Amino acid sequence: MSGHSLSAADDSGDRRASGDVRTGDGPAQVTVAGSRPLPVLAAISAGGVAGALGRHAVTTGWPVLPDEFPWATFAVNVSGCLLIGVLMVLATRVWADRPLLRPFLGVGVLGGYTTFSAYTVDAARLVDRGEVGTAWAYLGGTLTAALLAVLAGVTLTEWVARRVARAAGRPGLRAAEEAT
Repeated sequence: MSGHSLSAADDSGDRRASGDVRTGDGPAQVTVAGSRPLPVLAAISAGGVAGALGRHAVTTGWPVLPDEFPWATFAVNVSGCLLIGVLMVLATRVWADRPLLRPFLGVGVLGGYTTFSAYTVDAARLVDRGEVGTAWAYLGGTLTAALLAVLAGVTLTEWVARRVARAAGRPGLRAAEEAT
């Protein structure tokens, strides 16, 4: 069985949040440092329910007819990616001592909320309707917007964390970690 360590470093290079992925016979197993599998699975499950309900609320509140552009799916995926960027800063640099935060919010809530499977179905529907150019624009536009949203979430959250740390009289993200 081989293992690969997953971790994130803060500005000083310290290892803060880590996990371990074990591969070999059977499915990969992911553990969160300091956590047992059952609490991690419970956090992911609870978060997944919340995220799926959030996606359902958006897509129900913004219905798309079969011949319309899939704006609701686009909005869900891009907003979810923005929140993933925010979460990654908070989980690895501000609240790194909360081992269930990423499984609950990242894998659970945001994994249940975003829907890249519906994105591919929407693109196939556009192709089936003869809107191949629109399908390609949707595929490329969603990926571009999603990546830019992650970047924006990371950048904005780091900026806010630094301002909060400075206001508290402590420079840098490490001060933001100590303040929480």
